[in-house]
Amino acid sequence: MEAFISRDDLKRKLDRGDDFVLIDTLPPEAYRKSHLPGAIHIMSDDIVEQAPKRLPDKDADIVVYCGNGPCKRSQRSADRLRRLGYRKVRDYHEGKADWREAGLPLEGDGEL
Repeated sequence: MEAFISRDDLKRKLDRGDDFVLIDTLPPEAYRKSHLPGAIHIMSDDIVEQAPKRLPDKDADIVVYCGNGPCKRSQRSADRLRRLGYRKVRDYHEGKADWREAGLPLEGDGEL
């Protein structure tokens, strides 16, 4: 499986209603302010502790993202998930900034 997913492929997955887990790896305040539609929050620093509790299926299709390409949270999270045994993990490397710049919708209580 590819290590990365493009904005267009991620949007198609959302539009089709595919069964997958979308994880925002940013700090809680950033998630609360804005996140991609349907994303759950697991901060990158907490992924090793939280993933086994919240994501019991190691075969789940998982997409992680953070703020933008230079942000390393999603890459670290994807690496940690793979080390935990998750087999279908992809990183939306360009992140929330790319999504916003494309004019795509975000959820939350205000832009960050």
